[in-house]
Amino acid sequence: MCSLEYIPQLINAGVKCFKIEGRLKSPEYVAIVTRIYRKYIDKVLNNEEYVIDEKDKLELKQIFNRGEFSTGHLSNSANKSLIFKEKPNNMGLYLGNVAGYNKLKGHIKILLNQPLSVGDTINFEKENTKYNVSELMLNNANIPSAKIGDKVVIGRMKGNIHIGDKIYKLSSKEQLTKAEDSYEGENIKIPLKANIKIKNNEPITMDVSVQNAKQSLYKNINVSIASSLVPEPAIKNPFTEERIVSQISKTNNTPFEFKEINVDLDEGLFIPSIKELNEIRRMALTKLENIIIGRIKRNTELDEEKLDRIYDKYTKNFLNKYSVQEEENGAKKVTAYFNIINPECDYSKLSNRYISCVYIPLRYFMRKECTSALKQITSKFKTYIYMPAIIKANYKNVIKHGLEDLIKEYNIAGFIISSLGDLVLLEKYKGKYEFIGNFTLNCFNTTSIYTFRSLGISKITLSPELNLEDINNIYNIEKNHIPLELIVYGNTPVMKMNYCVLGVSNKCYPDCMMRCRTNNKYYLIDRLGFKFRILPDNVQTVTTIFNSKTTCITHVEAGIDSVRIDLLDESIDEINNIAKASLTGAKLEGKQYTYGNLNREV
Repeated sequence: MCSLEYIPQLINAGVKCFKIEGRLKSPEYVAIVTRIYRKYIDKVLNNEEYVIDEKDKLELKQIFNRGEFSTGHLSNSANKSLIFKEKPNNMGLYLGNVAGYNKLKGHIKILLNQPLSVGDTINFEKENTKYNVSELMLNNANIPSAKIGDKVVIGRMKGNIHIGDKIYKLSSKEQLTKAEDSYEGENIKIPLKANIKIKNNEPITMDVSVQNAKQSLYKNINVSIASSLVPEPAIKNPFTEERIVSQISKTNNTPFEFKEINVDLDEGLFIPSIKELNEIRRMALTKLENIIIGRIKRNTELDEEKLDRIYDKYTKNFLNKYSVQEEENGAKKVTAYFNIINPECDYSKLSNRYISCVYIPLRYFMRKECTSALKQITSKFKTYIYMPAIIKANYKNVIKHGLEDLIKEYNIAGFIISSLGDLVLLEKYKGKYEFIGNFTLNCFNTTSIYTFRSLGISKITLSPELNLEDINNIYNIEKNHIPLELIVYGNTPVMKMNYCVLGVSNKCYPDCMMRCRTNNKYYLIDRLGFKFRILPDNVQTVTTIFNSKTTCITHVEAGIDSVRIDLLDESIDEINNIAKASLTGAKLEGKQYTYGNLNREV
């Protein structure tokens, strides 16, 4: 993904911070990408003409690209260039094709499409190996570098190489050297001014202030340090102003730098311990740093009275009606979420002895073949419409034009809110139907729960990343305010892709084979042989990838009000058994299960 062309629109939309991927990337990558993005962000902020230099894009491609660039989902139109099928790792720059190959000598002839130097690395389309260019020849003479259009010979190349093969320049030695120099030499410091007095028969004093402060964080900062040390008359070699300036200037790896040091020094004085000057400097810099840090405050205070008033308005009635309380035997109610509704399945056999309510994805209410199955479920269980984590125009139209009739037809109790956008789309239903916060809201602490409560959410499904200690800490604070739900069974979604891996596209086309409408099951298999179930959504062309192992945890010690089981390919009998075990807090055992994060530190 490369978003350079969208920087002006993003800034104008109110974006305050740009995040750049750094996972498994080199320092040189970070140096180059941040430098180029800084350049174009500053162009917008300084109201300069916004024109992207192709050299900058080329430099970004050289340091890392997967088959050119994509603009991700920033465009309003479907992006067909998200996936590059030929290669999953760094593509580099197209250098040219093998025009001739001498296997015995390892010589390759090529017409250069990019500059090339000794020390660069290259790759051939049928090879996974990275080759270092150690010999480069032009007109039978060794050269250190060559330019675009040169017909050169690259020496010492052996492998699965054939005439016509594409060659890619994976890295540029010159680019990497410049990048390394940029961060090795970079040392941004806060400029300081110091006035130091060393007077006869008086303690040494020093005043320090931030010089030419442009940011409010550093303005009007002055510190004064008084030493207990009194200078003595010098017998020989009295202290000079130059010696004092040299000593005070040694800020080393601190974030400060003295730009101006004024010394008021009486003649003929000697300081018995040079360490005292170092201590004065250290105390001044520490005091400055503490003042700056003290100015950085995050306002996390919550107006709980205001939140309670909003909470009472939207959710108190629902809590009285729907609050899930523990039964006399200590068991908690079980909610069943169906990732899949199978029209051929007999849902009348679901046990309402173990399951109290169900969540069903919105897309199944739009499929006529699911009508009978939905009638079986909604007539027997309190049912909630599970809103998708990603909502495109398709669903917006359904919500706008057909949701009212859908709710009446199926006797819906409420909605599972998967994103903040749902609250806007479903605004007209607030106060009439129950809103339950999905785990995708990432409720990780009481601050987030207070906020969602104020927005009209009456129950929260906690983040599956929380451990047992964190869950209980939240419950002890939150238990009198809003019910908490915990997912105790299911294959956790690890990724949602705005891409159909079955249709190999970003939208549905008339010639698609529609594999997603069959009862077949599809998986991605990793290098260790683990199978990750994939579930396509043909309404939105979104694919969900599920974890290869099933989370199954006991909730006996967890401070929660209800438990949720997430169902994928289980049969009705399996569902009833899972619900029965979950009701009592029993844990299923086996290699196919994982205990998630319950006993791990986050």
